[in-house]
Amino acid sequence: MASPSYAYAPLSVMAPVVGPQFCAPYPVDLTVTKKALSMTDGDFAVTDVNGSVVLKVRGRILSLRDRRVLLDAAGNPLVTMHEKILSAHHRWQVFRGDSTDAKDLLYSVKKSSFIQLKTELDVFLSANTGEQCCDFKIKGSYFERSCIVYLGSSNSIIAQMNRQYTVKNVLLGKDTFGVTVYPNVDYAFIVSLIVILDEIHRDNRD
Repeated sequence: MASPSYAYAPLSVMAPVVGPQFCAPYPVDLTVTKKALSMTDGDFAVTDVNGSVVLKVRGRILSLRDRRVLLDAAGNPLVTMHEKILSAHHRWQVFRGDSTDAKDLLYSVKKSSFIQLKTELDVFLSANTGEQCCDFKIKGSYFERSCIVYLGSSNSIIAQMNRQYTVKNVLLGKDTFGVTVYPNVDYAFIVSLIVILDEIHRDNRD
């Protein structure tokens, strides 16, 4: 059986989700390092190819609810990720800035099905109120840190992630993986999806 063909997502249909400043006309390679919870920078630090921190995540230890905040390098809140209570499919809602007001909803993420052997999540932009078809889909295995983000239900890839092993990170107890974000795709949006992936994986494991 022939393998499916993959392609860059058509640039004309890719609009910034978090902000245009996070879109580049070339592939963006990021390193995401997950570390023990702290009272300052949370569990994730996201660095570019030069090792500079470009994004950070404020962890749930600072909140009474399952809530994460994605920050820029200067510490300004970009989006707030909040798990919807009593959601059968682990639905997360993502709001602009540090808001959780319905008018500031940007997108939501949920498991494609209740029982899964592999990771599969559907992403719906706020304008897609009918949710008949997802705007983005995530497939792979988060346990193996190997996932691909697709445009809708197509074969057009917009980002992919893979685990990175180094002796230093293993000794320090850090979980590090690389993320390649395709041209003109909002990399802050992609990082927020990875944070939600981690939360859903954590819930399944606990």
